[in-house]
Amino acid sequence: MAGRMTDDNDVLRKVWYGRIPTCFTLYQDELTEREAEPYYLLLPRVSYLTLVTDKVKKHFQKVMRTEDIGEIWFEYEGIPLKWHYPIGLLFDLQASNTSLPWCITVHFKSFPSKDLLRCQSKDVIEAHFMSSVKEADALKHKSQVINEMQKKDHKQLWMGLQNDKFDQFWAINRKLMECSTEEGGFRYIPFRIYLANSERPFVQKLFRPVASDGNANTLGDLIKEVYPAAMPPEDGEKKYQVMIHGIEPMLETPLQWLSEYFSYPDNFLHISIVPQPTD
Repeated sequence: MAGRMTDDNDVLRKVWYGRIPTCFTLYQDELTEREAEPYYLLLPRVSYLTLVTDKVKKHFQKVMRTEDIGEIWFEYEGIPLKWHYPIGLLFDLQASNTSLPWCITVHFKSFPSKDLLRCQSKDVIEAHFMSSVKEADALKHKSQVINEMQKKDHKQLWMGLQNDKFDQFWAINRKLMECSTEEGGFRYIPFRIYLANSERPFVQKLFRPVASDGNANTLGDLIKEVYPAAMPPEDGEKKYQVMIHGIEPMLETPLQWLSEYFSYPDNFLHISIVPQPTD
């Protein structure tokens, strides 16, 4: 396979080092021995909540009795936050139109098992992450790239993400983003489209980077097919924002380029469709 990723390394770095200023506060009904001060962190957009909140856990457990400490979980404005969604996706879906810092409430009791998967260890997160990477490679390369890697390569991918090491991660992930110039792109683009305030978790289907006429498919082509209501009207005001990593890419952007440079570490394009804020 011929590598294509040579010109936009600065884009990869900017995506990787995206951060969200966040304020964690303990839920008011949690029992504490003394007042619990808020805790502030810059959260990496590309990571997962349960990977980066050990300091949050330690901060609040200091003021709690051992018998009152259960499984930690997080919510924003009454909505439990899914640990298996990347942090940037959670923010774009739930809080992109609010002011910073992002105010997250911390719970140690009453785990909402109907709304959240349980996550007892980082092994669970790793298994979920690698499952997504493998699914993405099945779509892109019929699983050929991931299957040719050794276990140590899989581990390096994971450790690069867990430890926030860009070079360690991309030394391996670059192989997953290669495609032959003859094909002009991946077999299919790994993507998931999420609708804010929707009961349906996400929309996912087979979609090629190159149209039948040989032209490159764009983000707009994808949105037009999957959720046409989000396309800006020719006259009148735009009703929705189409967001990836906290920005609105131009709808004319080729999907292949977005997949190579704007995918999350799990190799999926996670696209949020949120209502346009009203003044």
